[in-house]
Amino acid sequence: MIDWKNIDTALLDMDGTLLDLAYDNWFWLQHVPAEYAKANNIAPEQSLEIIRDWINRHHGTLNWYCLDFWSDELKLNIAELKRQTGDRIALRPGALEFLRALKSSGRRVVMATNAHRDALSVKLDRSGIGEYFDELVSSHDYGVAKEDQGFWTALQQQHPFAPQQTLFIDDSLPVLHSAHQYGIGHLASILHPDSSQPKRSHTNPYPAIDLWLDVLPHE
Repeated sequence: MIDWKNIDTALLDMDGTLLDLAYDNWFWLQHVPAEYAKANNIAPEQSLEIIRDWINRHHGTLNWYCLDFWSDELKLNIAELKRQTGDRIALRPGALEFLRALKSSGRRVVMATNAHRDALSVKLDRSGIGEYFDELVSSHDYGVAKEDQGFWTALQQQHPFAPQQTLFIDDSLPVLHSAHQYGIGHLASILHPDSSQPKRSHTNPYPAIDLWLDVLPHE
């Protein structure tokens, strides 16, 4: 599935790729609506409808991933809510073993995430995966999400890489399309990003990783 002999740099997403997306879906579709309902004295169903509408309007933009933006919109301290619920953050099965093998292989390993720096800090603290990366890059550093070509241009300028010798793994199809458009040579998606949901049917053009142990790096 992965042509390791022609890869010298690995760019890895975090949420839904290395970490179980069940936490984020629970946080945004259950916990935040419940907190918003309490703060505004409205029914949980009404709160969820309001937040779903806001999420849909900003989907795929940097605002969608920005804790500061949502704190201002909802008048809630979203970063603090993340810290309070951090015990729910979990690695996807086999992710740690994959990271250890990737680091040991001598390849350059870079996190490329849309996560806000505050969320990234909480998740790195809880998961302990930061030590396996040479660089930790948030799209908020560049002011543009990974769905936009500007992200890849900025990443290339700050952390130069050879696109045709680079692997990028992400659970988001729009993000993978953006990476493909930029010229990343090796792309892979995730078959089961959220353990609370069924596995996806593999209908996208990129190889879909199910078990990390099946794609451990080798020469």
